[in-house]
Amino acid sequence: MAVQDHEVSVAAASTEPAVPESGLVEPGVVGPGRWIERWTPEDSAFWEAKGKAIAFRNLIFSIVAEHIGFSIWMLWSIVVVRMYGTYDDAGVLVSAGANGWALTAEEGLTLLAVTSGVGAFLRIPYTFAVPIFGGRNWTVISALLLVIPTLGLAWVVGRPDTSFGVLLAIAATAGFGGGNFASSMANITFFYPDKEKGWALGLNAAGGNIGVAVAQKLVPVVIGIGGIGLAMAGLVYLPLAVVAAVLAFLFMDNLREAKADPKPTARSLRHGHTWMMAFLYVGTFGSFIGYSAAFPTLLTVVYDRPDIALTWGFLGALLGSLARPYGGKLADRFGGSRITIAAFILMAGAGLMAVQGVRQENLGLFFASFLALFLITGLGNGSTYRMIPSIFTRLRDTEGDGTEASDLDYKRQSAGAVGIISAIGAFGGFAIPFVYKWSREMFDGSIVPALQLYVGVFLVMALLTWVFYVRKGSRMAGV
Repeated sequence: MAVQDHEVSVAAASTEPAVPESGLVEPGVVGPGRWIERWTPEDSAFWEAKGKAIAFRNLIFSIVAEHIGFSIWMLWSIVVVRMYGTYDDAGVLVSAGANGWALTAEEGLTLLAVTSGVGAFLRIPYTFAVPIFGGRNWTVISALLLVIPTLGLAWVVGRPDTSFGVLLAIAATAGFGGGNFASSMANITFFYPDKEKGWALGLNAAGGNIGVAVAQKLVPVVIGIGGIGLAMAGLVYLPLAVVAAVLAFLFMDNLREAKADPKPTARSLRHGHTWMMAFLYVGTFGSFIGYSAAFPTLLTVVYDRPDIALTWGFLGALLGSLARPYGGKLADRFGGSRITIAAFILMAGAGLMAVQGVRQENLGLFFASFLALFLITGLGNGSTYRMIPSIFTRLRDTEGDGTEASDLDYKRQSAGAVGIISAIGAFGGFAIPFVYKWSREMFDGSIVPALQLYVGVFLVMALLTWVFYVRKGSRMAGV
């Protein structure tokens, strides 16, 4: 169906959009530059006849580009495991890692934090890029930008005499891949009707998130191919980034209603709920991406098991990614706030399990607790994201004037908030490695205080979710 629809769209793109007697362009017609001038997903007749197929096609190729972006964003989480040196208790280097590198655990965690932080920061301009350039156009541009970090990684890993500052700067360019998520989600939210946003956004996010697991599984394999070593981690993703750009160019569309000035996105920041959801998203997605970056390093420096990190470290990110659309689906059925509060409570429980795993030096318990954490963060990612359009729908109903212009403005605010919230939430990936670093430096190499801090934060977030979004009588109860 997607291929047939593309053929129809290409034919339509060579002509001017059809204009019926009403003066309105027919919904779903693709014009020059692959612009769709009118899009009405809430019209069930249009949605079933034409809209669903077009939306699904855009979703598929959005997922492809976002998947490659996430993979490149997290390349360093596994590459750095091979770059650690072995040090004795006095801090004297015993043996170097791959290619002569001898990073300390603290240097590795700093590198991972900065890479995550740059990706989080870039989500802000990437969100504004969709209304400026159009969703399809920006997907092409953002995919091509991924060439920079892939070439940078391939170059620097073979030069162990490079200063740590230069290494850090090159690794930071992997953040281009993290920015892709915000623009992708802001774009896809326009394509789907409200009743299907949870599942669609969950699929889009999961397809991207699973890139973390794929990279963490693929990289240990490819770095042994052809004797190239660590450089292969970047080189294998170079053509994939170009392919993602070409596919987006050929098969995706721009929506005119998503192309507007960025003011609705800025207006979304006036709502306190935008900031509250951003904080909650730090707890779900921030935990997911932070743990994804740090998990292989923790297995290496806490348990001295780089073999497990390289072979099985990907499982956590895989579980979290696969769970995300089901978090959205459960939220569609039971309400995002109910699933979110349950997720935070369960995350606190899994965090306490991890504490016991470290204290008992029980690798099996630690590993199982982190798999549970990843799974629950995935569900929470889907449910918190589903809450965002529900909140803006309620704001539209209570604060809007009921006109078509007002409804569209709140829809654009919702799409902008999705990107902004994803950006702020991703800063959890910046904070988590630094918290582990702080814990190791202040508590004789132990990560237990860091884990205890996370448990406390999860419980605070559960309480806030109940106060603002679950408690009867609250303005947003049941979203």
